[in-house]
Amino acid sequence: MTGMKRTTEKNLMVFAGRAHPELAEEVADLLGCGLVPQSVYDFADGEIYVRFEESVRGCDAFAIQSHTAPINQWVMEQLIMVDALKRASAKRVTVVQPYYAYARQDKKHRGREPISARLVADLFKTAGADRLITVDLHSSQIQGFFDGPVDHLMAMPILADYVRERYGDEDLVVVSPDAGRIRVAEQWASRLGGRPLAFVHKSRDIARPDEAVANRIIGDIRDHTCVLVDDMITTGGTIVKAVDALLDAGAASVVVAATHAVLAGPAVDRLKNCRAREIIVTNTLPVGPEQQFDSLTTLSIAPLISRAIREVFEDGSVTSLFDGRA
Repeated sequence: MTGMKRTTEKNLMVFAGRAHPELAEEVADLLGCGLVPQSVYDFADGEIYVRFEESVRGCDAFAIQSHTAPINQWVMEQLIMVDALKRASAKRVTVVQPYYAYARQDKKHRGREPISARLVADLFKTAGADRLITVDLHSSQIQGFFDGPVDHLMAMPILADYVRERYGDEDLVVVSPDAGRIRVAEQWASRLGGRPLAFVHKSRDIARPDEAVANRIIGDIRDHTCVLVDDMITTGGTIVKAVDALLDAGAASVVVAATHAVLAGPAVDRLKNCRAREIIVTNTLPVGPEQQFDSLTTLSIAPLISRAIREVFEDGSVTSLFDGRA
């Protein structure tokens, strides 16, 4: 007999970028392991340096980074983390991106435009990523941009269970902000016990990003509590207009639920003065003290991410976390 046989134990290690350390720490605590210590800093010219202080040879590495502002810096830092892990002989590198950068640029609207969401996927594959874990992509087709497994997690159960507990005894109607997210709204309606659906018919000028006009409401929302569901709130303009349109059409009140609190530019001021009863988001992106206001509720996504990481590490089923619908 030639060769050597040896049975080795699997080793899970969690690494965190600097964009949202609180989320990474919560995920690591739920997994029962600490974050791997590291040296990360910027050179005088802005270049990023990353070095991990423990051996990662043969480990199952999970590199967590939320792509918040400044997005390009944090994307680059995560790419460097992946490169460092691959060159240090990590057995498998899984990139955990609670918020996937450039997800809205998933197709060409006009000539001579990039498809930046595909570029981001290619960059991580080239850097050495074997797998991606992300939450509520702006478009599900982005899963196909990465040449490898993609675990597309849904924040809907966390958000919907909160809404059901807080508003379940009211006459609810689930409202999609546009026709393109009707399928997601259907899942919400089912999770809330078969509630009726409506959607906001809106138009958008492709030359003016982050702006939309709510034209009319399709569906019966009069005297109902509307649950307006979306994947992200960027500048808040679209959400505020949708809330106003629903209330002007006779809704009793409006509750907003969104996964990603991008909250760029005038978003906080707009939402603070919004007529919505409550605005519910998750912490896929950091929500700083200066972004807090009375009607804002932030739910933790860490339990979902930690369960997904455990399933991947143990070769289990991520789909089982969503009743087979992921």
